[in-house]
Amino acid sequence: MSAPQSATEDLPLVVACALGIERLALRGGGRSGAPGTLLVLRTGMGPRAAERSLVRTLQGPRLRTAAVLATGFCAGLVPGMNPGDLVVATETRDPRGATVCEGTSALKAALSSAVPGRTIHTGPLIGSDHVVRGPERAALRAGGAIAVDMESASTLWSAVSVGPRPVASVRVVVDAPEHELVRIGTVRGGISAFRVLRAILPAFFDWHRTLLLPRR
Repeated sequence: MSAPQSATEDLPLVVACALGIERLALRGGGRSGAPGTLLVLRTGMGPRAAERSLVRTLQGPRLRTAAVLATGFCAGLVPGMNPGDLVVATETRDPRGATVCEGTSALKAALSSAVPGRTIHTGPLIGSDHVVRGPERAALRAGGAIAVDMESASTLWSAVSVGPRPVASVRVVVDAPEHELVRIGTVRGGISAFRVLRAILPAFFDWHRTLLLPRR
């Protein structure tokens, strides 16, 4: 049974990404939520841009309690990851601390239905203010993180600093320890990641609907 329209309006969904190509993928991914409930927000690249954009966007009365989901591309830290793999964050980390993500099990299940056969990794996602390569990746992995990107941690930390709300992060691996961006095959890997990102927006709506169910 779908949630009442009034409940949906009370909890809109902000899907935040950094890059134009990420927003292009999401806008081509179809719509399956109630009209007016979704805002795909391009924040700009880097943690500071993400923080400014989220704080400004969530100040308005319509989005003051909105759920926030950070998405886009990331670098995998775990050996064996491949371009097009998915990362569902259990928490995001940056120097200010960790932000716990909500509903990761429901989100993983929804993604499995949206892109069957794709590998989905769950674990901590760490933030960085620069592109991470080589030995630095190994150091982040040693700290327990499974992937790194530049905006998710700042996006979610900023979202909850404005006010309590459900938050989550889903990232698509575009490069990994055996598939770094500087190596041959980058373009092919990028196309794979773009196609996956384009396919997963319906899973975000499924996650959003679980937030609207009565709590027991």
